[in-house]
Parts: sequence; structure tokens; C-alpha cells
Amino acid sequence: MRSGAVLVLNYDYQPIHLTHWRRAFMLLLRQRAELIEARPDKTLRTVSRTYPYPSIIRLLRYVPVPYKQVPLTKANVFRRDGFRCVYCGSSQALTLDHVVPRSQGGDDSWENLVTACESCNRRKGNRTPAQAGMALRVRPRRPHHLLFWLRSVEAIEPSWRPYLLLEARVG
Repeated sequence: MRSGAVLVLNYDYQPIHLTHWRRAFMLLLRQRAELIEARPDKTLRTVSRTYPYPSIIRLLRYVPVPYKQVPLTKANVFRRDGFRCVYCGSSQALTLDHVVPRSQGGDDSWENLVTACESCNRRKGNRTPAQAGMALRVRPRRPHHLLFWLRSVEAIEPSWRPYLLLEARVG
């Protein structure tokens, strides 16, 4: 969802999802959501009417949202790490690396899996970063599902920031 993303708020104004502008527009037309914020630079036109282009909508009925966890997959580890090696910053020939190797009791978890280029992974070998004399640029941790949504858009709309409460983490 590179462009046309709309922030969807639950009835209690909590952010729950990003959706495409078409889906948001249909929710508005069917009166299942209300427009909270429109983009000032765009409009939607039909044959007979002009509508504001949604930026933020709020559902008119509360939708219970279960706690969402981002699935632990190779693609999601790469995504979390910005498709860059956590040791040198390269974006070439990426692999998964266990910070604490399995042979030393390391597991498959968000906190132990990182993105590494083949060169750094080979250099580190079957050792911890400290044993190999290598430093992690970023401490691996479980990502928040909302941060994954936000990485899928080109830019965070300024009007979204008050609802996201992520000023310190999203830059």
C-alpha cells in the first residue's frame, strides 16, 4: 500500500488498521464510518458529486480487535531490520543470523534473529557477536504491529500523528 493509505480508527479513536482509500470511501458511503480528516490536496469525483479524499476515518461501531502479533518469518525479520545487515548496514546478499547460535542455546525468536549479509554471517560463524568482536547496530526485539503498517506507506501523514502516539519511535 504505497499510496492512498487511510488510517482507520476504532469507535474509541484507537488506530486499528491502514486501508486503501477505495475501502475507506466505501465505508463512508455505506455510513459505517465517519470522516475525521480529509487530505486538503485531493478530492474524489463521481459524475454528479465531489467528495473529500479521506486521510483518517473512524468506525461508527466498536470492533473488538484481538492483540495482534507480527508473525515470525524470514521476510518479517528482514522488514523489521529495514532490509539491512545489523552488523555492517549492507543491503546485499541478506541472510538470517542467530545472535546466540543454536549450538549455544539460541532459539528462533524475535530477540535472537537478525538480518545479516552473507559476509558478516560467515565472519561471525558459530559465535555470539561479542565472541566474534562484532557489534549489533540495533538490538533485536519483537516489532509492534502498528509499526509494520506504517512501514508500508511512503510517508506518515502529519494528521495521523496525534492518533498514533508514536512520536518518539516513528520519525
